[in-house]
Amino acid sequence: MTEYAFEIVTDSSANLTDELIDKYGIHIIPLVYIVNGEEKLSYVKGEKTDLKKYYGMMREKVPMTTSCASRENCERVFREILDAGKDLLYIGFSSALSATFDNARATLDELKISYPDRKIYYVDSLGASMGQGRLVTYACERRENGESAEEVRTWVQDNRNKLVHLFTVDSLSYLYRGGRVKKSAYLLATTLNIKPVMHVDDEGRLIPIGKVFGRKTSLTDIAKRAAELIVEPENQTIYISHGDCIDDAEYLIAEIKKRVPVKDVVVNYVDLVVGTHSGPGTVALFFLGKKK
Repeated sequence: MTEYAFEIVTDSSANLTDELIDKYGIHIIPLVYIVNGEEKLSYVKGEKTDLKKYYGMMREKVPMTTSCASRENCERVFREILDAGKDLLYIGFSSALSATFDNARATLDELKISYPDRKIYYVDSLGASMGQGRLVTYACERRENGESAEEVRTWVQDNRNKLVHLFTVDSLSYLYRGGRVKKSAYLLATTLNIKPVMHVDDEGRLIPIGKVFGRKTSLTDIAKRAAELIVEPENQTIYISHGDCIDDAEYLIAEIKKRVPVKDVVVNYVDLVVGTHSGPGTVALFFLGKKK
């Protein structure tokens, strides 16, 4: 296992693949999803969750709720690193969408007292899903290039609002139930088959930026917006997450490649915590752009 000058921590809402987690030795704090009253951790190292099964349960209207990362789970992950004599940088789920970052920050502020010789940093990603995850892997890449924890923290802070999040959902019902959209918008979209195009703004909030008719049109619209915003696409590995709709993710990839030459694409599921709020059929695209 590679020995790093400092450890990088994020939470399960970053939706990183197991391959990326293992490649960079990333530490993951789990959030919680609750199915039929049973609490389950959204990430357990070495364990696989049948995401297709749970998305099927969502489609069947099985009740699911979520909970942020607890102070206890945050402390467990952080102490393991600090007790090993290592410094750390935590990059967390947008504080506008979850209390996870606030719990982690409060825990780290307390731990700074107990570990005065350790360098402890944290950054609110102001992002979600693989947008948060892409910031984390950029941080890992910079660590590989020899940057210090403080230098990486500064880069993430300076660039988090250039990490573009573009996404669409198949149904607004999940965002409506979570209080993310108004009832009037939900009813209109459902009646007219309007598909929203949304992004995460500079404050880490979910914001609608367009309305189109039909599923394929919404995915093409995302690709067009990406072509306008992306910088140096030939040098970028873009990330795409989906809510159990790989065919739509592949369609989006094809539409992007018609317009810009990207270096590579990483695709993964939207995890069950984020997915409970966005729903089956979510497709999201993440890349560095001119602005968020």
